[in-house]
Amino acid sequence: MSPAELDPEFAALLAAAAIAPADVAECAPLSGGTYNSLLRVVLQDGRRYVLKRPPATDRGSTLRYEHDLLRGETEYCRAARDLRSVPVPRLIHADSDADRSVVTGLVMTECPGVPWHQADASLEPGERARLRARLGGVVTRLHTATGPEFGYPARPFGPPAADWPSTFAAMTTAVLDDAVRYGVRLPRPAARVRDVFTAAGDVLADVTRPALVHFDLWQGNLLLDGAPGARFLSGVVDAERMFWGDPVADLVSLALFGDIERDDDFLTGYAEAGGDTTFTDSVRLRLHLYRCYLYLIMLVEVVPRRFSHEQRTWTRRHAGRCLEESLDAAESALGGRP
Repeated sequence: MSPAELDPEFAALLAAAAIAPADVAECAPLSGGTYNSLLRVVLQDGRRYVLKRPPATDRGSTLRYEHDLLRGETEYCRAARDLRSVPVPRLIHADSDADRSVVTGLVMTECPGVPWHQADASLEPGERARLRARLGGVVTRLHTATGPEFGYPARPFGPPAADWPSTFAAMTTAVLDDAVRYGVRLPRPAARVRDVFTAAGDVLADVTRPALVHFDLWQGNLLLDGAPGARFLSGVVDAERMFWGDPVADLVSLALFGDIERDDDFLTGYAEAGGDTTFTDSVRLRLHLYRCYLYLIMLVEVVPRRFSHEQRTWTRRHAGRCLEESLDAAESALGGRP
């Protein structure tokens, strides 16, 4: 795509960041995202930016928590920018719609490198272990950031709740309501899943500090750069789904469909940077609850996102199985309740 072919809305976003069309040497859409529209822009002087805009209205409906998602990315960049040795994009400009009080576009620096999953097969075991330990340290430092309140920065469910149990109850209620609204077939009836969340509410009171939670730390959002054998973690990106809450929640996507307790390298790095890696009964039960929440999102979003039949089948097979396992584990930890 030439600079002359820039979408008018992206051109307006660049202009708001004081970047003229003549400053642009290259621009190209970025793939890999499943929600927002992304554009890479290279300026004549070599600076590289990523532009983000919300999806077009013709791409289907959204889940309730997805209201004003770019506000979360904005808050993430601002909260993480001063954290030592944490590779995150630098926010250049955030555009907003005054009438709707939503963030309508972002201009950020581009982190170098490629998504981890694209390089993973070529990593030597020792290199992978080193990178997982490095990631553990970075995630620990992200979790030191404390927010002004619990929940999503855009407040999609109304005024913020006073504590984490009430906040997480609003989050889970919303995604289960979305499941009913979109007619999503879940492995268990929505009412049964609600009962599990309700019965486990007391353990969430152990969380008293609203920590920065990325909640989408799968390999596609972790960038690696450098030569083979000397790669380094160059970016922790795409944080529009972040919220302020329990740092344990980040351990779900870090071991998607797996068990973070088996990731010794990550846990070593997390602990060496000051993170708590003690898996108490409370931590394990909360981890089961957050797994349920993430797998519910994955199962529900395939409908409004208009995923293909193959994508829906894959998601039902993997996320559906893991949801059932997590629900069983939560119920077992609760002593058979509900």
